[in-house]
Amino acid sequence: MQLIPAIDLSEGRCVRLYKGRFDEVTHYDVAPAVLAQQYSAAGAAWLHVVDLDGAKAGRPVNGEVIRKIRDAVKIPVQVGGGMREDAHLADAFAWGVDRVVVGTRALKDPAWFRDACERFPGRIILGLD
Repeated sequence: MQLIPAIDLSEGRCVRLYKGRFDEVTHYDVAPAVLAQQYSAAGAAWLHVVDLDGAKAGRPVNGEVIRKIRDAVKIPVQVGGGMREDAHLADAFAWGVDRVVVGTRALKDPAWFRDACERFPGRIILGLD
């Protein structure tokens, strides 16, 4: 079994939603890059980052924060949240992430998702949450 710690982002901050509700948010007083370093130091083999603002907006919003997370650790990073267009995938890979999680668009447009998987072999993840 592999445990992959997650960092949920909203407005550039580490947060946790209660039962996935955007109106019930807990904010944490740790910088996302610092939390990423803590997970890495604790032995995490991967890091999962969720751009909650991106999921809500339908496009990535916290790109600069994700780039800082990526720069802060040596372990692989996967990111999801609002990844619905070719440009979003390109942006995420430009930030240095290793894998991109796609959900909504994959279910609505399987042909696009299949093409994305072919263009980025082993770097696209289907999120079914």
